[in-house]
Amino acid sequence: MVRAWYMDDDTSTDQRLEHHQNPPHFVNLDELFQLTGVEYFPISIDSYKSDGKLEELKKKRGYTYEDEICCSRDTLPNYEEKLKSFFKEHLHTDEEIRFILEGSGYFDVRDKYDKWIRIEVIPGDLLIVPAGIYHRFTLDEKDYIKAKRLFVGEPVWTPHNRPSDDLPCRKEYLERMQITA
Repeated sequence: MVRAWYMDDDTSTDQRLEHHQNPPHFVNLDELFQLTGVEYFPISIDSYKSDGKLEELKKKRGYTYEDEICCSRDTLPNYEEKLKSFFKEHLHTDEEIRFILEGSGYFDVRDKYDKWIRIEVIPGDLLIVPAGIYHRFTLDEKDYIKAKRLFVGEPVWTPHNRPSDDLPCRKEYLERMQITA
């Protein structure tokens, strides 16, 4: 089950670590959706190939392409550089859909007030990060995650680093979340 919490705004510390407010200010799934538009679906790791839930979601959302990514020192070429690029604040023009198969990590997303919320993902978590939201990703201390990536049509991996406020997807996201720039 996914956990989410607000992070401190202190940028003098290593934000890759499990850094949060003390005491933590946790955010439930309804609040996470209301504050960010991020959607969460629990999918059974043991039965997803046969229970039809993932296939139903793919059909309903129009996800027609999928692949798998494994992030670890042993499997990801240019590991350190890739991890740095994943952690740079950016947005995408399409949804970012990740179904966690093994390992764990963190998606950090900006809420409608431009504050960071950290979302911990573990096996069985399917997260949909909306197009146009500023976010970043990092591994936890285990330095390993394996995930399915789902796409509508051909995959688009292009990150647009902040600031990218003039992109149509960003303007649409702000309008959908009722945020004035």
